[in-house]
Amino acid sequence: MDSVLHALAEPNRRKILALLRGSERAAGAIADTFMISRPAVSQHLKVLVEAGLVSARKDGVRRFYRLRPEGLSDLRGYLDSFWDAPLDRLKRAAEAEDRSHRDGRNSG
Repeated sequence: MDSVLHALAEPNRRKILALLRGSERAAGAIADTFMISRPAVSQHLKVLVEAGLVSARKDGVRRFYRLRPEGLSDLRGYLDSFWDAPLDRLKRAAEAEDRSHRDGRNSG
């Protein structure tokens, strides 16, 4: 999970992920959208691949990159763990309030 957090910490890498959200793209097409050097974009892509967030495939001399949403699963599980208890408490409170309202109508 540390490699995913490291990869996501850099704004250009998040922009690359956003670009790949829609479809697979060639490395050159990705690089053309940035005002940084192609080697810098290549390095960002390498970090994303190593973190498991992006997959790469070769087609001749070109490299194509695709988003791997499953690469975020560990991070998502970690973040979701912060919400489980508060959401359960909110659900119980809402259900208790709903029962209270129904009991109030039924007794009158």
